Amino acid sequence: MAADSSFDVVSKVDRQEVDNALNQAAKEIAQRYDFKGVGASITWSGDAVLMVANSPERVLAVLDVFQTKLIRRNVSLKAIDTGDGEPKPSGKESRLLGTLREGLSQENAKRITKLIRDEGPRGVKAQITGDEVRVSSKSRNDLQAVIALLKDADDIDAALQFVNYR
Repeated sequence: MAADSSFDVVSKVDRQEVDNALNQAAKEIAQRYDFKGVGASITWSGDAVLMVANSPERVLAVLDVFQTKLIRRNVSLKAIDTGDGEPKPSGKESRLLGTLREGLSQENAKRITKLIRDEGPRGVKAQITGDEVRVSSKSRNDLQAVIALLKDADDIDAALQFVNYR
C-alpha cells in the first residue's frame, strides 16, 4: 500500500525581491524626466509601500513603474493590495498605500478547497491548516492536475505557491 503524496498551497511574498523592485523603481522615478518636479517618490512605510506625488495621475504612474519592476522580478501583482487603487489626497500631494498580502485568507482557502472538490480529480483531499491548504492523494498525477487547475483559476485573489511536494 503506497503512502499518500501531498503538497501545500501557500501564499508567501519574497520580501527581498519586493525590496529590490522598490529600490529599482525609486531609482527610475528619480531619473525619469516626466517625474521631475512633481515630488514623486516610493518608500517603505512599515510593512507597506507608500507612493507619493503631486497629482493622482502621477501616483498611478509611480504604481505602474513599481508593478513593472515586480513583474520583472517574478513577484505576483496579487501580492500587493492597494485597496480600491485610488490615490488619496493629503494636503498638496496624493498618496497611495500598497500593503503586502501574505498567507491565504480563510475565504481564499475555502475557495481553493471547493474548487478542488468540484473540479479536481477523484480521490484528492484538501484540508485547511491555518493560512495554508494541504492537498493529498495516492496518485502524484492527480496532484499535478490539481496544481494545473489552481494555476488556471481566476477567482482566487492570492499569489499561490506550491511547496512541500512529497
